[in-house]
Amino acid sequence: MTEVTTVRRSRITPEREAELYAAVLDLLREVGYDALTMDAVAARTRSSKATLYRQWGGKAELVVRAMRHQKPGSIGDVDTGSLRGDLHSIIGREDDCVMEQNAALMRALAMAVHMNDDLRRAFKDLLVEPEVDEFQRIVRRAIERGEVPADNPALDYMVHMLVGAFATRTLIDDLPPTREFLISYIDAVVLPALGVSPR
Repeated sequence: MTEVTTVRRSRITPEREAELYAAVLDLLREVGYDALTMDAVAARTRSSKATLYRQWGGKAELVVRAMRHQKPGSIGDVDTGSLRGDLHSIIGREDDCVMEQNAALMRALAMAVHMNDDLRRAFKDLLVEPEVDEFQRIVRRAIERGEVPADNPALDYMVHMLVGAFATRTLIDDLPPTREFLISYIDAVVLPALGVSPR
């Protein structure tokens, strides 16, 4: 696995970092990944381009770290005592407005990820793999509790099912993903595939 590393030569306060990340995501929604430039980020955030490159190395890492920063903490720490409770709890951490914004970001990045090796690598290393690892912790606990047989073939596709529902809601139904939709999808599709009662 290629590891994305950042050499930080100066400190940016957490508040300033959060402002920068918010500006990056706003620009990404406005113009898309290809038209997003470090010059535009520097202008929007009143930063020097040299500082941005020194802190993040380039556009790909800056964008993916901004997306990672806006996530509400580790999902692997969620432990309600049941797989259904854990999955519902994860969905409940973001309101419908935030989900719609995240879906828009995913659409903005979907084509760019396939066309840009740096972005794909940063996306995988900084966002996808950590998220998969966190989901695996939740699944391991469900297996240890005896909720899901360890040899259930659907386990390998759990993340695909959840991401697929989130990403394709707009494409198929022309509607944004919502808590209600994702919770009903978990109960109707994900849990039955894993052999877990949705009630």
